[in-house]
Order: sequence, then structure tokens, then C-alpha cells
Amino acid sequence: MSSRSITFIILLLTPILLAAQSYFDLVDKADKAIADGDWSGAETNLVEAMSLRPEDPSNILLLSNLGIVRYNLGKDSLALASLDEAHRRAPKSVTVLLNRAEILTAMGRDDDAYRDYTTVIGLDSTLTEPRYMHAIMSLRRGDFATSLADCQALEQMSPSGEETNTAFGSYYSATEQWDKALPYYTSLLEKQPTTHIYGARAVCYLMLQRLNEASADINSGLALDPNDGELYMYRAYLNKMRFEIDAARADLRKAIELGIDRRRAMEVLPAAD
Repeated sequence: MSSRSITFIILLLTPILLAAQSYFDLVDKADKAIADGDWSGAETNLVEAMSLRPEDPSNILLLSNLGIVRYNLGKDSLALASLDEAHRRAPKSVTVLLNRAEILTAMGRDDDAYRDYTTVIGLDSTLTEPRYMHAIMSLRRGDFATSLADCQALEQMSPSGEETNTAFGSYYSATEQWDKALPYYTSLLEKQPTTHIYGARAVCYLMLQRLNEASADINSGLALDPNDGELYMYRAYLNKMRFEIDAARADLRKAIELGIDRRRAMEVLPAAD
């Protein structure tokens, strides 16, 4: 090959190589911006990168990331448009579907999110996150049989996992099998005590008339977060069961101050105020 031919090839390839380098530089900048929580910077770099190489298969992942970035910027419709386009290009991409389901859930579009989680399970039945979300959403829909099946699948994949224990605890609580829910909440608390799980186990104890244990869980939860309104409402219910009406009223007033809906509070003790 002559030197003139080599020179021609180099001149021909140089713009392509430079564009490729710029593309990956922009992707790197976008990744760093995402890590830093710089959503505006991430959006700018992702859009610019894709404009350089519109047909690059890697753009599917970039579109998926762009959906998350735009959601964090408060651009809900644009976020979904990005994820819908990513799904159109790669209809069997689990990553894209999970990102879209997450955004749909955050937007309160549970039915649409549920469909995406169902699709993901069909594509890859070994993933715990979508199975867990499917179990919890099935409970909200009143589909207890599906939720139980999801719980059992989680148990096969991760017998002592957090998602398994949370799903089973939620299932047994929702179906008022309080005694069966207890060991799952206990397992969670042994690993990572939280106000939410202390509250969930306290409710089980209350329903089982095990008032001293309910009181201990409520107090443990309040030690973690003295401003948890749910726990004050549970303590109000406990005090009502102990016929300590003044204490119950005081707890309900505190719960309402901390954001608990007044109508919920009135269900515990109508004369709370």
C-alpha cells in the first residue's frame, strides 16, 4: 500500500476516531455527574453523547440512565419518554424495565409499574428485587395468592434475605396471620433495627394482645426516632387497650402534630381532641 493511500485512510478515519473519543468522554462525564448528584450536568452530557452517535447500541443504556436523571430533575414526562424509547429499542432489557418500573412506582402509577415487574419476572425469574416489588404490589391489589407465590419464590432464592423477610412479614400481616409474621420481623430487627419494623412487629403484638411486648417495641422504635408519628399512634392504641385514655389522647395529639392524618387518629379514639 502506498504512503498516499495510508495517508488517505488516516484522514478518513480521524473524524470517526475523534467522535468516538468524544462520545466516551461525554459518557464518562455523565457517569461522574450522576455519582456527584449533578443531574443537570448528567443530562447535558448524555444528550450530547447520543447526538454524536445516534445509532450506537450503547445509547439504550444511556437512554435508560437519562430517564432516571430526568426524573431527578422533576421532568417526569421526559423521563418516561426516554425510558419508553429505550424499551422500544430493547424490549427485553431487564435494566430498562426495572428503571421504568421504579419511576412509574415513584409517580404513583402502580398498575403500569406492576406490568413492568411482571414482564421482568418473565424474562428473568432469578432476580430478587422485581420479585419483591411484585409481592408487595400484589398485596396492595388484594391478590394474596400471587403475593404468597412471590414470597415462596424469594425464599427459594434467598432464604434469609431482607427482601424475603420483609415480603413474608408484609404478607402475613396483610392476611392477619399475626403470629406467623412475628419471626420475619424479628429476623429483620436482629440484622438492622428500624422504626418501621419495630412498628410492624408492635402491631402484631397488639393484635395478639401481647401488650408488654408491643410496648417494648414501640419504646425501642421511639428511641431510634422520637418523631415517628406512626409509633405514637400505635402507643395511643396500646394505651386505649390498657384503659389509659388520657395518655392515649396525648399520644394521638402528638401523632397528629407529627403528620398523621387526623381521620386515622380519630379511628383509634374518636374523642382524641
